[in-house]
Amino acid sequence: MDRKVALVTGSSRGIGKVIATRLAEKGYDLVINYARNKRAAQETADELKKLGSDVLVIKCNVGKVDKVKEMFQQIDEYFGRLDILVNNAASGVLRPLMELEESHWNWTMDINSKALLFCAQEAAKLMEKNGGGTIVSMSSIGSIRVLDNYTAVGVSKAALEALTRYLAVELAPKNIIANAVSGGVVDTDALTHFPNREELLEDALSRTPAGKIVKMEDLANVVMFLLSEEASMIRGQTLIVDGGISLLT
Repeated sequence: MDRKVALVTGSSRGIGKVIATRLAEKGYDLVINYARNKRAAQETADELKKLGSDVLVIKCNVGKVDKVKEMFQQIDEYFGRLDILVNNAASGVLRPLMELEESHWNWTMDINSKALLFCAQEAAKLMEKNGGGTIVSMSSIGSIRVLDNYTAVGVSKAALEALTRYLAVELAPKNIIANAVSGGVVDTDALTHFPNREELLEDALSRTPAGKIVKMEDLANVVMFLLSEEASMIRGQTLIVDGGISLLT
């Protein structure tokens, strides 16, 4: 009963899986959330169990409020607590502004922005039971920089960062900390959906002052820092991990 519990949304693969693995190595029990790939989620769960974690796997489209409520009910019934929420699940339609349709907008905003609000509400209810908790969300520099075909996603991530500030203030009395991590171009599965993937990677490599592409482990390092006691006085901030590329015009 003394083991802490972390939920990482969208954690069957990619950066979510890396973060979940780091948390398992730190002694947390895990909730692995996925939307479609059950096999990948189960494989991730099996790997985490080998690290000593108790793992609950839940299928949930976090863009659906009723499904979010069901997920947190399962967490409460199984673990009876939640200490960490890593809001990592993301999706979005990659099209120029003039080609966006209402369905594209709604889908992107639901997964990337609305999900944080309602996941945070439910997480806070569980975190209160044990004196508080921590929420970290994953953003991208498209929230502050205009990228090709990125209108819907960029705006949804800007909303996520604004919501993070409100969460930090309004949940502070409950001893709940909220922050975000914004990544530059990272070569993940998600990047394969970009029609200009190779061009993006080459451009990022050539322009990044650090001289190398951001890795998933780089983002995980900052997430783990924000989840630590050492970062307890950082509230409502978005830490950018991009090797310095956003500093350039």
